[in-house]
Amino acid sequence: MRLLLGIILGSALTVGGAYVYDSHNSLAPGNAATNVQRPLVNWDVVGAKWQHLNERARAEWTRLSG
Repeated sequence: MRLLLGIILGSALTVGGAYVYDSHNSLAPGNAATNVQRPLVNWDVVGAKWQHLNERARAEWTRLSG
């Protein structure tokens, strides 16, 4: 049980840390055109893939339980 909790907590901290880093560094005002920091993660793509995963999991659950 501790292992599973550690894996979940570690994953959440990794994704949360990347999100915080991207939110603070990629949108910082005053970045020069030559010194623009790009985000580490394309969060629009992540959101779309997460939505697709949720829809597919729900469809499979419905298929298995119905």
